[in-house]
Amino acid sequence: MDGLPPETRIGRTALTVSELTEMIDFYRDVVGLTVLNRSETTAVLGVEGSPLLVLEHDPDAFARHRSGAGLFHNAFRVPSRGALGDALARVQERWQLGGASDHGVSEALYLTDPEGNGIEIYRDYPREEWPRSDDGTVRMGTYPLDLEPVTAAAAGESELPAGTDVGHVHLEVSSLASFRDFYVDRIGFETQTTMPAALFVSAGGYHHHLGANTWNHRSGPTEGRGVSWFEVVLPDAAAIEALESRLADGEYAVTEVDDGISVTGPDGIEVRFRVGT
Repeated sequence: MDGLPPETRIGRTALTVSELTEMIDFYRDVVGLTVLNRSETTAVLGVEGSPLLVLEHDPDAFARHRSGAGLFHNAFRVPSRGALGDALARVQERWQLGGASDHGVSEALYLTDPEGNGIEIYRDYPREEWPRSDDGTVRMGTYPLDLEPVTAAAAGESELPAGTDVGHVHLEVSSLASFRDFYVDRIGFETQTTMPAALFVSAGGYHHHLGANTWNHRSGPTEGRGVSWFEVVLPDAAAIEALESRLADGEYAVTEVDDGISVTGPDGIEVRFRVGT
């Protein structure tokens, strides 16, 4: 098996943060996640008992100015326009909306957390409506989003609903060629959309599980605050074994973690793989 199974999805993402309490409050009150577990150094937030975001405290993280690669945004995917409308209402009441776009495959809201990490909250259009190229790959664009119908669909809920997950992770990288070599040629994602200085890849024909861009010309490895690691969930142990075989040349070392394996890819960004339940 040369590629990832179609059931592949994104699991948890982890951020290194300097102000743990402030970040917990933000992701609970503005984004709408629920606090599932908290200690002095770590917090886990999610939806309906499913963990989606891990906050790892490092009091010195904010002092280290970020100049290298890392997170562009975490993207929380909601199951309906009503849930997107509720998210919009929370952001407008308690924070600041950074932008809103219609991508042809989804409706998306954008904002930035208190420590500068990008966030997308979005809902997909039905898959059969996604525009595709002649070769079957998905075509995405960026168009103005009419917020009126999104606002009208809101139901007044203060939390993200069941069915919310991390739909994709978008990274800032130093080289799209290195990103493609690792995530496409080694890991097994398929290229879906290319844009100026950006690349979007997925498994199973999704519009993208991972995005990468060089828009801000990041030149060094990830460090300090921002993405600590993110997780790709595979359907079975055979998929993990096939992945380990593709990584067997040793250029990217594979290590075991509690419930799967970990690989540090280009720009020092750690990606973890586990079998879904």
